[in-house]
Amino acid sequence: MTACAIEGGSAGAAATAEPEPERGTEPDPEPGPGPETRPVAEPGPRPGAEPVATDRPEPRTGPEPRPGPGPGLSAPVRTGPGPVPATAPEEDPAPRSRVAAPPPPAGITLTADGAYAARLTAAPGPPGERSWYPERWTLDGPEPYAVPLPLDQPEEPDSEVAPLADGRVLIRRRVADRQMFSLLYPTDPGTGELLLGTVEHPEMTLLPPSPDGRCVYALAAGERGSSLWLVAGGPRGPEEVARVAGHCSGGTWLDREGRMLALDRREPGGGPVKAVAVDLGRWGEVTPLLQIAPESDDRLLLADTDSGLLLIRSDAPGHDRLGWGVLGSCLPVRFPECLRLPEAVATPFAVQPGQMLMPESCAVALRIDGARGSWVGVWRPTGRRLHQFAAPLGWLSGAGCWSREGVLRLPYANAATSCGVAMLEAPEDVEPSCVTGRTEDGDDGTEPSAALAAPVVCKPVPLGQAPLHGAVRPD
Repeated sequence: MTACAIEGGSAGAAATAEPEPERGTEPDPEPGPGPETRPVAEPGPRPGAEPVATDRPEPRTGPEPRPGPGPGLSAPVRTGPGPVPATAPEEDPAPRSRVAAPPPPAGITLTADGAYAARLTAAPGPPGERSWYPERWTLDGPEPYAVPLPLDQPEEPDSEVAPLADGRVLIRRRVADRQMFSLLYPTDPGTGELLLGTVEHPEMTLLPPSPDGRCVYALAAGERGSSLWLVAGGPRGPEEVARVAGHCSGGTWLDREGRMLALDRREPGGGPVKAVAVDLGRWGEVTPLLQIAPESDDRLLLADTDSGLLLIRSDAPGHDRLGWGVLGSCLPVRFPECLRLPEAVATPFAVQPGQMLMPESCAVALRIDGARGSWVGVWRPTGRRLHQFAAPLGWLSGAGCWSREGVLRLPYANAATSCGVAMLEAPEDVEPSCVTGRTEDGDDGTEPSAALAAPVVCKPVPLGQAPLHGAVRPD
């Protein structure tokens, strides 16, 4: 899938197209606006790049929608307004970014439908003596709750976990130069464990759970070649399903069946990073996905499997910028000016499902990392405005999912609540005035939203006070 970029209002030809013959990839960040915005001199686009489009403030005449299909994942949620206080970040910002790389997040991984989540957490104690154990969160019931899954020995802090749709949790452990994979599940006396097998490789990374909810893949990346392993959901334990030339990173699903996977790849001889599509139904066949400019690093950060909305990070405009396009569209990639934060880094983490054939109407949630911590951004391609909100206290930064109705659910844990979900309703975008070119509330789309309130929080309640309705869970 090739792409050209557009900066401001219009641009070259060629945009996101369906996967075709092949080339290379890997990931990188960018700068963006924060609580203060100030103009920054912008280097010119990469040599050989088509014109790049940025939604830069110019006489505003209204949003510029893009055709395409609609979103998908998540379930109805109880609505609730507002924001909260901040926490920690997640993605590695680009070398050219003026913002220092944010520290690694206290991570949590959600299933594609947002029903379950899993994380590695630690019992209270001195920093060097804390006992780490997996924890599964159930998020689709009347109230969220967590189930600890400790075993006889504590886990290493570099272990990784991923939830499955049936409530079990996959764990990856490193033992010397091997990777061990097991499934954990709650049992009556404690935690059950099903050993899946081992892979002889010193370093592997779990990819986001497959949209089908049954499979989990892991990536073993090398400088000259990378291999993709099915580590849960296969018939015989971990098995290698694809080899890709070059160094790969990232990992974004492009369909609901869990067949098409996008990776960011740098080819064996070096060169720019390009997103490629790997077809797991055709023995790992690789085809190009993003080709904005010959020498630009073009990474895919997020994709909505129904609408085809793609969130992209590229330095084709001269430095790393967030952009958007549509899978299979001939329209160019756009780089909205409102997503360019001078003193912060914005990273998308969730797209509103259910906007079939309307990718430009999908609400996108972003984690914004700056000197003051992390907070939440909400943006739509048609809106030309980034709404900014304080994050819930203890937010597991960069984690969350949307309901079809436009309610963002943000998991958090703090001293008062060990398992909670804050709910933030996506704000409406005000149409620009045809006379002034500004929104009716005076916002030009580059300043933070005035509402820095807190999202409504959903806390667990004591069992004796819990509502006696909703689905009964076996655990």
